[in-house]
Amino acid sequence: MQTLAVLVQDNYIQDFMSYINNHSENITIKKDKNLELDPYFYERQKELHQIKNNIDSGKVEMIENNEFWDDIDRFVETLQK
Repeated sequence: MQTLAVLVQDNYIQDFMSYINNHSENITIKKDKNLELDPYFYERQKELHQIKNNIDSGKVEMIENNEFWDDIDRFVETLQK
């Protein structure tokens, strides 16, 4: 069995669902909760995994929380001058 994401035009959804119902022995519809909550879930997940891999491999350096906020504070100070 294969899993596919299918985009259906709003005005065609009834016809599409009729087709699915007529072929239900071969097709299973299952809502993906991840996509309901965030339509870009899988793209974001892939990007986050890539970021983590880059950090793990040393390709990207991750800074400490305190260092980050110190940089932000210094930046804000330059804006206020």
